[in-house]
Amino acid sequence: MKGSETPSSSCCAPPDPAGSLEDAVRQRYADGAREVEPGLCCPEADYDAELLEVIPEEIRQKDYGCGDPSAHARAGDTVLDLGSGGGKVCYILAQKVGSSGRVIGVDFNDAMLELARKYQEEVADRLGYANVSFHKARIQDLAGDLEQAAEYLARQPIQTVEDLDRFRAWQDRQRAEAPLIPDGSVDLIVSNCVLNLVHPADKPLVFREMHRVLKPGGRVVISDIVSDEDVPLALQEDPELWSGCISGAFREDRFLEAFEEAGFAGIEILRRQSDPWKVVGGVEFRAVTVRAWKPESGPCLERYQAVVYAGPWKAVIDDDGHRLERGRPMAVCDKTYRFLTQPHGPYAGQLFGMAPAELVPLDEAEPFDCKQSKYRDVRYLKSRVSPDDTSSSCGCGDGGCC
Repeated sequence: MKGSETPSSSCCAPPDPAGSLEDAVRQRYADGAREVEPGLCCPEADYDAELLEVIPEEIRQKDYGCGDPSAHARAGDTVLDLGSGGGKVCYILAQKVGSSGRVIGVDFNDAMLELARKYQEEVADRLGYANVSFHKARIQDLAGDLEQAAEYLARQPIQTVEDLDRFRAWQDRQRAEAPLIPDGSVDLIVSNCVLNLVHPADKPLVFREMHRVLKPGGRVVISDIVSDEDVPLALQEDPELWSGCISGAFREDRFLEAFEEAGFAGIEILRRQSDPWKVVGGVEFRAVTVRAWKPESGPCLERYQAVVYAGPWKAVIDDDGHRLERGRPMAVCDKTYRFLTQPHGPYAGQLFGMAPAELVPLDEAEPFDCKQSKYRDVRYLKSRVSPDDTSSSCGCGDGGCC
């Protein structure tokens, strides 16, 4: 399973009325769960050897990825692995998050799920705790539990149109009342060479689902294959190339745009192959690892805070359109202030915050216009003063040194 953005032209949308691409992915990865398939993706990860010791050899041999997103997990995190395959990354994550954390693997391939679950007790015994679970679902629908759906259909098989309507109504209730992955429940989402396998029509859904299940301030770290130009339709229609993580690749710039369009911020490329993994029809394919963050939602409130960009660029623009000038205190709302100054956030080390000695209480804070970029008068950063108080003015007036 895998995802991206809506194609802007016919060159990016291969016809797939019978689900042939999904069938090809399902079959090839089922084969890869039974026998080692060296042609699946490009092994770019340099895993910590100590973390591999508790993982059975069968799982280690049948790992198909192009990076190591697990390196960004923290102790106590709840982590979701999209397209968890044989479970190798999940079992690495289990050690990184520790007994206070939780790891959830999601895949839609029965053979891969069987392999991942085969060693759950053995790995838990070696670790001394059990914090990993595996579930059958599509990553473009993280609310829908496919194993529960199969149980429903075993009890109530679809034989009529009315049966189909009842099943769909049951699915809607299950997603709303007991979603597999609830809203705002995950600290970190990882995926290793999976999003490119999703059909183009479903790729926007993957990004929306990631955004839905992340907590505010949570992050995604995705390793995947990208192309340097649009993949020709002829290559996209080749199930072998698609299931081999090639022809479903994102164009690199559109991969980043897909995060932005879904509402993520602080998007950055953490790792990028310098030489292409493969070149097919003149198109270069390489592995990248991207990290993005889910900012807080809610109203923009004025509490007279500021952020200062430390450099080295003269100025930068954040994902909300704030222009941050080097060395200048720029006015921001309370929500933006918290996001930009997170100690372990996307801008750590690049910005520092400035706040008044006495913050305006939230219930007294007025709305702040986040569509503008302006300097913060330093008077407000010294103490809590009224905007009409000119007694402590630095004398430079609007647009001056303040």
